[in-house]
Amino acid sequence: MLGQRILTALGLVVVLALVLVVLPRELAIFALAALILTGAWEWSQLAGITQVAARAAYVAACAGLMALLWYVTQDPGQFERVMLLTMLGWVPLFLWVTLAPRFRAGGLAAVAGLWALAPTWLALERLYVQAGHGRELVVFVLLLAWAADIGAYFAGKQFGRIRLAPVVSPNKTWEGVLGGLVAGLIVALVGRAWFNLPTPAFLSLCIAAVLVSVVGDLLESMFKRQQGLKDSGSMLPGHGGMLDRIDSLTSSVPLLALGFAWLGMVA
Repeated sequence: MLGQRILTALGLVVVLALVLVVLPRELAIFALAALILTGAWEWSQLAGITQVAARAAYVAACAGLMALLWYVTQDPGQFERVMLLTMLGWVPLFLWVTLAPRFRAGGLAAVAGLWALAPTWLALERLYVQAGHGRELVVFVLLLAWAADIGAYFAGKQFGRIRLAPVVSPNKTWEGVLGGLVAGLIVALVGRAWFNLPTPAFLSLCIAAVLVSVVGDLLESMFKRQQGLKDSGSMLPGHGGMLDRIDSLTSSVPLLALGFAWLGMVA
């Protein structure tokens, strides 16, 4: 099982590297959109949508929202406001996970998916188109989130004792969170040197992003548990669905994009 997870992860990294480095900019942006829309297809099931036509309509709604957000955020100030509003929207989602994880509401779950996924694509797109360092920014935010996931997985397996959210995801532990922080901090230190940014501000942003990424992970886990699902899909052997690999991005990438904008890295 572990070997299968590693092989799948390596394959996904190779594919994304080719997308970000080899493809022309427009095609790479569409590929990132396809990644997010695949997550939307899987999220529709988490929201209790079962009919194929209804699930396709949900994906179309996500695509429409992505296009709308792109249109209204051509001004940098608008982009920052949308990212800030996105992160404020994660506050009630966090409260849902922590205070009422057994509360089921398919309509709200569907809205939560649109809120999580569409701004994530917008943040990735805006990072990617930055002159000179766009590809590096996207690679960094992906590596930061996935390093935190990997650190949490292995630390939780080896040392996990204290459960983080037993109702939502019994296998997640506080020791795993600490392992994710350590792994994320290592990636953050490399990124700070690469981008040559002020250490306190950059590392604080990255630590905050790693912590927030846990909320995205738990939100998806909550909806899966409510629907009686182990994984969001089966397209990634050893991992589950695409959403199982990008759930932590939905909460961390908008925060990183907002922080990069405040640091003057996003125009």
